Amino acid sequence: MKIIFAVFRTIVYASLFIAFVLIYIPVRLLALNSIIHPVRIELLQIVAMIIGGAGGVLALWCVFSFAFVGKGTPAPFDPPRQLVIRGPYRFVRNPMYIGAGIALAGAALFYNSWFVLAYTIIFFFIAHLFVIAYEEPVLRRKFGQEYKNYCLLVNRWCPYAKLN
Repeated sequence: MKIIFAVFRTIVYASLFIAFVLIYIPVRLLALNSIIHPVRIELLQIVAMIIGGAGGVLALWCVFSFAFVGKGTPAPFDPPRQLVIRGPYRFVRNPMYIGAGIALAGAALFYNSWFVLAYTIIFFFIAHLFVIAYEEPVLRRKFGQEYKNYCLLVNRWCPYAKLN
């Protein structure tokens, strides 16, 4: 029963995040520039859909890893109860933000929008600050040596490169 409740909470919180950060704000930026849809779907838009879809799949994989493995949600006020180091977290410590950023980059490419691209860069910058100032200190306190060991093995942003 606990897992069902964790999945339900995860779906609710993730839906609110996706609706606001990945849909509402980019749509507002596009509307400010009078962009409603591409004039026609060409190879660029198809590539953009693949990129955006891959980012979305990665982000959702992370979201559900939090529910099923961590028994919590991505929301800071309802975090996982266990450290999630499986799935995409084996390769990089922040794959959820990376997936969301890739999805945003796909939208920027799809609409050929410099404003959405700038928003994507701002999203990554804010995510980086949030990770350093809030998430990592909280994870160090909550999971102690287990998290410290994980940080020694897995990079913050770039898979397979130790650039912390």
